[in-house]
Amino acid sequence: MGGAKKKVHPKTRTAAFKASEPSEIVEAPHSFIIHRGLSCPYIADLTIDFRRIMEPFTASNLREKKINRIKDFVSLSSFFHVSHMAIFNKASTQLSFKVLRLPRGPSLTFKVHQFTLARDVISSSKRQMFDVDYFKHPPLVIMNNFSGEGKHLKLMATTFQNMFPSINLAQVNIDTIRRCLLFSYNPETKLVDMRHYAVQVVPVGLKRAVQKIVSGNVPNLNKCEELVDFVIKDGYTSEAEAEDDEQSHVVLPQAVKGKGNLENHKSSVKLHEIGPRLTMQLMKIEEGLLTGEVLYHDHVIKTEDEKETLRKLIEKKRKLKELRKKQQNENRERNLQLKKEQKKEIKRKEAEDNASDADDDAQYYKDEVGEEPDEELFKLDNKMSRKRPRLPSGMKHKNKKAKVNQKPLKKSKEK
Repeated sequence: MGGAKKKVHPKTRTAAFKASEPSEIVEAPHSFIIHRGLSCPYIADLTIDFRRIMEPFTASNLREKKINRIKDFVSLSSFFHVSHMAIFNKASTQLSFKVLRLPRGPSLTFKVHQFTLARDVISSSKRQMFDVDYFKHPPLVIMNNFSGEGKHLKLMATTFQNMFPSINLAQVNIDTIRRCLLFSYNPETKLVDMRHYAVQVVPVGLKRAVQKIVSGNVPNLNKCEELVDFVIKDGYTSEAEAEDDEQSHVVLPQAVKGKGNLENHKSSVKLHEIGPRLTMQLMKIEEGLLTGEVLYHDHVIKTEDEKETLRKLIEKKRKLKELRKKQQNENRERNLQLKKEQKKEIKRKEAEDNASDADDDAQYYKDEVGEEPDEELFKLDNKMSRKRPRLPSGMKHKNKKAKVNQKPLKKSKEK
């Protein structure tokens, strides 16, 4: 048999696990996506769809319970390299979307005006494009119209960009860009529209019939005697397909996955929406994790004096919380010390009681017998423990079975 495996300390195992991870994974921003508030199946599905957007650097199968608090997820964020947390909070009147920068903030709160699940977006499109390979790499983030006045716009755009890993244009592999995430800001309505697309690259400069054959789609050749008829007569192709826009034509610097997409050849970039859709409005920005000074509010505008009063109130609450925590720690230490002293006092009293009992027994023996008892007769050690110092000789082999003489007895000879 092999020897027992040597146990590894948890800290050593954790350090070895972190060291084995590539630097690209460790440095990439990770995220937790959860939902709070009232239970609603549509909000749960929206949470799953948003996790799909954040893949692969997110907890796709994260299990959350009602007993879990925000601080529970924050405490685990450092181990899993989590830098952002998004929360869908369902209230009785509205749905809010919160983005937290871990571990110290800031926190952005959005009001969700409309949302559409991914399954509804895909089912409504004429050409459904969905592939599991699209989610093996992070999406390309595009920001539109975030260059207006106000620091809140810059902070909002920076937060959205930092939720995804940055792209190095000099070293990026174009074949890994399979998805596109668009954030578009409307300065008149102050709404942010989020759209999620799948990127498809197809070769151009070919007839639609040839393009179908090159892309691997099997055409319908019932009306053709030969394949040449299908290529020459372009009328057999689908009339629903629109002509490509010349603005979507690009020259590929690298070869891209797909038949006909060769290096230094012209191809067309097409976008197919895969959802979900989200239309939201920034309501406020807080300094910490859902607590702290309000840096921006869409409805309430405060003067400098009111802001200073709020800062003092927040500082007062913070100091009061620290004082209360300090008092709790002191009370806990004092209670532990009292318990230790009580245990020592109980042991001391038990020792004194045992000693007094031994003295009383010795005095009783002396009064009745008239002589001093032996020292070992009323020894204190025997009173302190209930265990026998040794087993009696007759009990040493108590559990042993008696030997049975299996030989049959000889019958006595008959006289």
